[in-house]
Amino acid sequence: MQVIVNAATSVDGKLSTRRREQVAISGPADFDRVDALRADSDAVMVGVGTVLADDPSLTVDDPERIDARTGRGDPPQPARVIVDSRLRTPTDATVYDDAAETVFLVSEAATDEAVADARTRDAVVISAGDDRVDLSAALDRLETHGIEQLMVEGGGELVFSLFDAGLVDELSVFVGSMVIGGRDAPTLADGDGFVETFPDLRLGDVERIDDGVLLRYTVV
Repeated sequence: MQVIVNAATSVDGKLSTRRREQVAISGPADFDRVDALRADSDAVMVGVGTVLADDPSLTVDDPERIDARTGRGDPPQPARVIVDSRLRTPTDATVYDDAAETVFLVSEAATDEAVADARTRDAVVISAGDDRVDLSAALDRLETHGIEQLMVEGGGELVFSLFDAGLVDELSVFVGSMVIGGRDAPTLADGDGFVETFPDLRLGDVERIDDGVLLRYTVV
């Protein structure tokens, strides 16, 4: 499986404000790039924190890209994968609509009632790990589910956990021309942080988009 992390950050590396409210960091050209990356992926993954904060749809917007997917035999939309250890996603969340298949990665901490309720809403539930989702095992299960390219859109806790588990292959970061600040504002990679060893990145490409810059890295 190819795991591609994509994010937009401020110059100081923040994903949003300390209130964890959605901020328009990039512009139309980058939105279109993200839409194309979604269209090229088998699934789009976020953590439950992103669902609770932004209620995203995680779907492709461009009709021509949707037609291209169906033309090559893929579903019209990539699957939506939510990492949600205890299945806290609200039942009225947009990811429960019928626009695309929704897959929840949960741990044994998710109640039987929550799992049953998600399945009655036609969601796929994959359990891996005791108290938290075992991402390595969960992604192995996703691969058997037919997911070969996985796009990850955040948030910071999930991104850190994927790097910590050595699961990231590529990283694309749009850096917008703004400073957000705040010691409690979420960053590209939150979690416990690295201290002695760090992910080994190789800068592959730099591109100016909108009023910002796109950095593309491969992970060694």
